[in-house]
Amino acid sequence: MDEFASVLRAWRDRVQPEHVGLPPGTGRRARGLRREELAMLAGVSVDYIVRLEQGRATNPSAQLLGALARALRLTDEERDHLYRVAGVAIPTPASLPRHVGPSVQRIVDRLGDIPVGVFSAAHDILLWNPLWAALLGDPSLRSGIQRNLVWLVFSEEITTVTHTAVGEDEFRADLVADLRSAVGRYPDDAPLRELVDRLLAESDEFAARWAQAHVALHRSSRKTVHTRTVGDITVDCDVLSAPGSGDLRIVVYTVAPGSADADKLDLLRVAGLQDLSHRST
Repeated sequence: MDEFASVLRAWRDRVQPEHVGLPPGTGRRARGLRREELAMLAGVSVDYIVRLEQGRATNPSAQLLGALARALRLTDEERDHLYRVAGVAIPTPASLPRHVGPSVQRIVDRLGDIPVGVFSAAHDILLWNPLWAALLGDPSLRSGIQRNLVWLVFSEEITTVTHTAVGEDEFRADLVADLRSAVGRYPDDAPLRELVDRLLAESDEFAARWAQAHVALHRSSRKTVHTRTVGDITVDCDVLSAPGSGDLRIVVYTVAPGSADADKLDLLRVAGLQDLSHRST
């Protein structure tokens, strides 16, 4: 069965006329919108809707798909699926999302016993909890490009966090590949382009890795954080995506329960946060 035709029929059936400002009418046999109503809302002929639902029309335009998505009240995920099964590139916003909504804020607030940070797709840190600041340093003491992880990794000598030799190479490769993926999704984002241009100009390593044109998403790593308060803590880093968050990444650091690292993190939760409190007064 043609997937495009299948979802189009299913989504038309679930939309009631009153949901889109049309009178419900009487004697309706259609479970949702009639083909005539969808055609009117999308600005196409009824015959074309029929051919789409029968799988006889090919190569619908991006403009038509957008009109169908609006008429059918599709979610972002459903709209993207419609574009994919039609063989059309998914539309992307001009600017990279940098707003942290209330639901993501609540997640960070509730996960107080582990270090949590929220990053944009360009790896700018946008939000963090106190334990993150105690473990890795307080991001509020930095500003501008200094809050960008890729910039810090490739332009500064970071001594507070180390990986194994293999892990370090994978981590750096993933960061560059992830940044290239972001450029593909947000080609018109000026700050993102400026970041890449500065990295290309100032880091030979970044330029060499960028030239490899690797595209991927950074999802996990293991690293050792060297703290002044409790010594070394080895943590697992996982990068999570929050549905509906606008391409934000929730980065969480965890340790094995009952381990020496867990004991150190517990101590840091007390001693490190007190240190932060003293510095803010």
